[in-house]
Amino acid sequence: MTDHLTPLDDAIERLHAAWSGALDATGLTRQQLMAANDALGAVRRLTEALQSEVAAGIASESRSSLGPDSLAKQQGFRNASQLIATTTGMSTAEASRHVKVGEATAPRTDLVGDRLPAKYPAVQAALWSGALGAGTTGLIIALLDRVRFKISAEHLAAAEEQLVEKAAGQSVDDVRKLLTRAEAWLDPDGVAPREEEIRAQRAVTMFERDGAFHVNGVLDIECGAPVRAALNAYVSAQFAARKDAIDPDAPDADHRTVAQLQADGLSAICAHALGCDNDAPALAGATVIVRVAVDDLVDGTGYGTVDGIDTPISIGAVRRMAASGGVIPCVLGTDSEILDWGRRKRFFSTAQRLALAERDGGCSMCGLPPDMTRAHHIRWWQRDAGPTDLDNGVLLCESCHHRIHDNGWDIRVEGTGVAARVWFIPPPSVDPSRKPRLGGLARYTLAA
Repeated sequence: MTDHLTPLDDAIERLHAAWSGALDATGLTRQQLMAANDALGAVRRLTEALQSEVAAGIASESRSSLGPDSLAKQQGFRNASQLIATTTGMSTAEASRHVKVGEATAPRTDLVGDRLPAKYPAVQAALWSGALGAGTTGLIIALLDRVRFKISAEHLAAAEEQLVEKAAGQSVDDVRKLLTRAEAWLDPDGVAPREEEIRAQRAVTMFERDGAFHVNGVLDIECGAPVRAALNAYVSAQFAARKDAIDPDAPDADHRTVAQLQADGLSAICAHALGCDNDAPALAGATVIVRVAVDDLVDGTGYGTVDGIDTPISIGAVRRMAASGGVIPCVLGTDSEILDWGRRKRFFSTAQRLALAERDGGCSMCGLPPDMTRAHHIRWWQRDAGPTDLDNGVLLCESCHHRIHDNGWDIRVEGTGVAARVWFIPPPSVDPSRKPRLGGLARYTLAA
C-alpha cells in the first residue's frame, strides 16, 4: 500500500471503530455518532484529494496535443471532464473543479526533468493530509489565481499559508466569507471595478402569475444594504413581539416563517412610505453601519465594510452611503469614544456595541448579523460582578446565548480593543480536550 493511501486507510479504520457493535446508525451512541461523522468527513476529504489527483492525470493524458491518442477520446468522450463526470456520476462542473485542483496541487518538473514544488504547496499539503476538501481548496486556488499577478510572490505565499490555516475546520459557506474579505485585502484596487460590474446588473422585476405577485431583485451592496437593514429590523421586532406574547401556542399566535415575515415587512414598509394610516413598522435600529479605516477614507484607497454583509465596498461607495440618511459611518483609528465603562453602567453603550460589532462581526459564535444580536457580559454583571468593558463583552444571538449558558461553554478574549480575538471553549461533553474554537470576525480576516 502506498504512503499516499495511508491517511485514507487510517480514516476508514476510525470509521470501523466508531461503528463497532452497531448494525446501522440508529444503534450508535452520541459519542459514536460524532466519531463516525468525523471519520466520514476525513474519508470524504481524502477521497476527494485522490479524485483530484486522478482527474489531473486523466486531463494530462487527454490533452489536445495528443490528438487521437487522447485518453478521453479513446474512451469515447470529448474531453477529460466529460469522461470523469460520466464514469463517477458527478457533474461536469465538479469534474472540471477536480481537474483544476489536481493540476494546482500536483508536483511539477522543470525543462530538464527535475522535480519542482506544486504551484500551491500549502494547499497541496492541506489537501493530501485531509485537512481540507477539494471544494474548499478549489475556492482558495481560484482566489490565488485571480490575484497572483497583482501581488508579490512573497505576499502570495503568505496569503496562501494564512488561507489554508483559516479554512481548516470551517464549512464551505464560512470559507466563502473568508475569501470574500481576503480578496478585498489582497487586491483593494479591484473592489471598485467588481462593484461597478455588479451595479450594472442590478434589477428588480415584478409580475403577476397564478394569482400571486412576484418580485425578483438583484441589488449591488450599496443599494441592498438599506433594504436588508429595514427588513431585518422588521423581522427582529416581530420576533420580539412573538417572544412577549402571553400564549405563544394560541390558535391566533404568530407562526410566520422568516421568509414570510420579510415579505410582510416589505409590504408594510412600502405602504408606510405611501402615507397610509396604518401603524408604522417597528424599525428601531434599522440603521446601516459602514466601517472604514480613517487612512483609507482620507487617501481614497482600500475598501470599507457594511455590518452584516460579507462583500466589501469601495471607498467611493463608502462616501456616497455616508451622505445618505439612515447610515452611520464608523471611521476607525481614533480614540474619541469611551469603550470601557467598568461598573458605572450595566448596559453596553452604542459606542461599545459598534466596537463589538467591529471585533465580532455579528454573533461571535454563529455569525448572524449584528442587528440580530445583543451585547452580553462574559463575566455576568450580577453573579460575577463583571464590568461593562469591551474585553468583557461579546455579541451573541439569542440561540447562542442560551447554548453557552445551558451547555457549559466558556468564553475567553485575548488582546484589547477591536483587534482582540474571541475564543469559545467547549465543555468536556463536547470535546474532552476542550480545544478553543476561534469566534468573531477573526475567522474571516487575514493578518496584515
